[in-house]
Amino acid sequence: MKARYDVVVVGGGPAGSWTAKWAAEKGVSVLLLEKDREIGIPVRCAEGVSEKGLKTFIPEFRQEWISRTILGVRLVAPDGTQVDAYTGERGFILDRKRFDADLAEMAAQRGVEVMTKAYVAGLVFEKGMVKGVYGEHLGKPFTVETSLVIGADGVESRVGRWAGLKTQCPLREIETCVQATLGGLGKTEYAFNPDIVELHFGHEVAPGGYAWVFPKSPTSANVGLGISGEYARWKKPIDYLKTFIHRRFPNASVLTWVAGSVPVCPIFGDIVTHGVMLVGDAAHQATPITGGGILNALQAGQLAGEVAGEAIRSGDVSKKKLLAYQKAWMKTEGKINERFYKIKNVLFALSDEELNHIAEILLKIPPDQRNVFNIIKAGLFRHPKLILELAKTWW
Repeated sequence: MKARYDVVVVGGGPAGSWTAKWAAEKGVSVLLLEKDREIGIPVRCAEGVSEKGLKTFIPEFRQEWISRTILGVRLVAPDGTQVDAYTGERGFILDRKRFDADLAEMAAQRGVEVMTKAYVAGLVFEKGMVKGVYGEHLGKPFTVETSLVIGADGVESRVGRWAGLKTQCPLREIETCVQATLGGLGKTEYAFNPDIVELHFGHEVAPGGYAWVFPKSPTSANVGLGISGEYARWKKPIDYLKTFIHRRFPNASVLTWVAGSVPVCPIFGDIVTHGVMLVGDAAHQATPITGGGILNALQAGQLAGEVAGEAIRSGDVSKKKLLAYQKAWMKTEGKINERFYKIKNVLFALSDEELNHIAEILLKIPPDQRNVFNIIKAGLFRHPKLILELAKTWW
């Protein structure tokens, strides 16, 4: 580890690695610090992305990243009504361990210095300006000077808090998630279709959220759920998931357990300040309806990395300069996330009876026309103004 770098990125997930890569491509020195012993673990993610979205940000995507190709989706209402959608758009279930590791490798190929087992304990300030970070690497203390720190350190970012940015979400705006990878799903009684994802809704299943089944192979899947933080106070997410697994896949083998949380809210205030930027979940950039954050992290990482590199080259890392990243994010995905946030608050407040009614509406639509737009539109049948907001997002 050198004594100084132009940019230090804290967090080695997709947002951190992609930001580091794009900053390095501007010709600046970049250090990427990851607290875990290995990039890509633990995997706190259902691992699903759209094929179109992934190829947009990484045209040269690698086939070994793909655990399973998905051809459709099945929505399951509280009363058990199933609505299948096949629109011709494919999805991928990633091998996130391999995917994340390769993103870090791609950053390293651009000159980024990557260090694991590097725990950042705080920021170094000088006359009110961020001048570096300090912590422990392989058990030994370190201090590194830098002009710019980028926090890609997840929900309620510590980097953001240290810099005085508002990173906390209200409890109701955080999805508390738990997931198991199940094996042995090839039994006939499970009626498991490894070519589609399942999304289950209902207050008994996952209040303020949904449960999912994302196939990893013909006989295994990521099975999990996320519930609003306000419900998690009364019943643990893992208890909801155990009940769901017992009903959907009794006697399946549990290969792994993971838990985490996802911000399902738009950004609160600024995601930059003097010498500091936030990306990914640290900047509340996940899609509010689904909680999905991989593709948003790649887009934000590219925007942040380019602005960071240009700021270093110009010798100006002021908040005013770095706001170019925040403005670019709001112009692309930020406004869309704000619309989805309004829509999410309506959809997740629907009663089980209303969800069952929506399933009846969707069954009247041909399967190849049951796209995301029409599915959400059906859920907003009593909210014409929000349907207009949804239309703005699509067109």
